[in-house]
Amino acid sequence: MHGTQPQPITERTFEFAVRIVKLCQAVETKSTVSRAIINQLVRSGTSVGANVEESQAGQSRADFVHKLEIALKELRETRYWLRLLVAAQLIPEAKLQSLINEADELLKILSKIIVTTKKNRKAKSSEDIQNSKFKK
Repeated sequence: MHGTQPQPITERTFEFAVRIVKLCQAVETKSTVSRAIINQLVRSGTSVGANVEESQAGQSRADFVHKLEIALKELRETRYWLRLLVAAQLIPEAKLQSLINEADELLKILSKIIVTTKKNRKAKSSEDIQNSKFKK
């Protein structure tokens, strides 16, 4: 992928959700335990992208950050369920490693977006306070 633009986070989290759905469809869910884990995984794994998508229409920076923080929580939960599937030997680690790696990457990206947005919001707020002092 030389010279290409990074994929938008909305697209990347959507593709992550598609991969989660496909995984959940492929997993044998005859046992109550595996069915329960898969149900949790599909909920949290698809919620990540939905919350990132919602963040794009945030009514404020605070709302934008709030939606991304929810996506981050859902992503952590998704990563937990993926790790549990491996640890409980329901799915071989080799089959899930790229999905776990993508979850890790998305965690880093979303965390960075949240931190940067919060920092920019504080800087803007300080600037507004400074500007209001000089207008008087």
